[in-house]
Amino acid sequence: MLVSAMNHTQFLTYGLLKVFLKEIINNGLNEEEKLLCSYHVKTTIFWAIQQNTSHEWSPHNLLPGFWICFKLLLKWVYEGVCPNFFIPENNMFLSKVYGEAQLNLFQRLYALYDKGITFLLQSPSVRPYIVDVLCNPTPSVSLKENSLISKTLLLADCLDHLRWSPIVQSLILSKFWLTDLRKAEHLILSPLTQYEIVALQMITACVLKNTAHAILNIFTKASTGNKGMYTGEKITSNMLKLSAKFGASSHVLFFILHCYKTGRYRKALSVIERTGISLKSNFILPNQELPISLFEGKSLSEVLKKYFQTICVYGLTESWIAELSLEMQCIHYGLPHLVIPAVVLILMVEFLSFLHVEPERANKPLDELQNLVHSDEGVLIPFYLRDISWEILGICQQISGNLEAARFSYEQSLRQFPVNNIQRATRQRLRSLY
Repeated sequence: MLVSAMNHTQFLTYGLLKVFLKEIINNGLNEEEKLLCSYHVKTTIFWAIQQNTSHEWSPHNLLPGFWICFKLLLKWVYEGVCPNFFIPENNMFLSKVYGEAQLNLFQRLYALYDKGITFLLQSPSVRPYIVDVLCNPTPSVSLKENSLISKTLLLADCLDHLRWSPIVQSLILSKFWLTDLRKAEHLILSPLTQYEIVALQMITACVLKNTAHAILNIFTKASTGNKGMYTGEKITSNMLKLSAKFGASSHVLFFILHCYKTGRYRKALSVIERTGISLKSNFILPNQELPISLFEGKSLSEVLKKYFQTICVYGLTESWIAELSLEMQCIHYGLPHLVIPAVVLILMVEFLSFLHVEPERANKPLDELQNLVHSDEGVLIPFYLRDISWEILGICQQISGNLEAARFSYEQSLRQFPVNNIQRATRQRLRSLY
């Protein structure tokens, strides 16, 4: 029924996918070695049509449409998940595409991806029809990535994958800060693509943050007196400022936290005042599109700096903010660090800083945090981070003396998906209210 509802170009794309499967992917394989079947490519075209409503499925876009489907199939093989179109929770790869077979299939498909659309010349059925187009010095078919996906969505997806990549996650907890710093310095001098530059910015920001904290610990443990502590604190502050310059807009939070941790509450509030509006509004979640006018005339590095926030992370052995020490103790049982939405953390620090210097002004950021946590629907607080968001709201409400509201917030935290695995801390905080 769905196939009959396709327009002519969509049906041709489906046919091209079946030829690609038979003459390129499964060519020379016996039945047991074939991991992909025609139903997989039929599912691919169904999902591609549904997910790409802005794509014009017309004859002059036949090859770009095929490329969209091919990349979707490549993504599914990489993830090991092919969702059934009618029952998405059913994984059609479950019985065959896993382990070494999955890896080998992905490597084959990625090798074709590296060749570009010209890999279709390997098909004897298709070659006569497309050889003139592909060999034309000025082809009318555009397969550049930015013509198939917007710059903002592509960068958002790159940053999301990078944020959780093993390299960045290892840098978050790395103790080899001097080696990491030298590696970053070496990479800076290398020829890089615009996307590699963005990746290096995020990695460098992590390295600088780790280095800053390591240096402060060295001076603290060395008992060098006031002069030594002043020198260590100065170096730490400068490196955290550098981290903010290299990283996304929310990297300035580490400098704000450092000011709060060292008792410079007015300095923390001053930086929050300068950067708070940006941190509370310019947040792009995965798959969220923004008007292209926001990005015109800007490099990808500038886009990273101005419009993207990273989710703040904290290492195993430290707590940048004492009010979260109980939650930090719980991370030994789950993730190796807390994961907190930037906007929630900045409102918490703003509230706590005002309590130290101007208590009468502390209610404003607390009210703002309460309204945000209660009403946000995944815009500034990702749904998977609502556990720590409710927890932080409860902590602030408990500090302010509103125990009934704090109890409600802690109970809400326990009802969320436990990404940060802080339930032990939440229950302990609930007991402290009685």
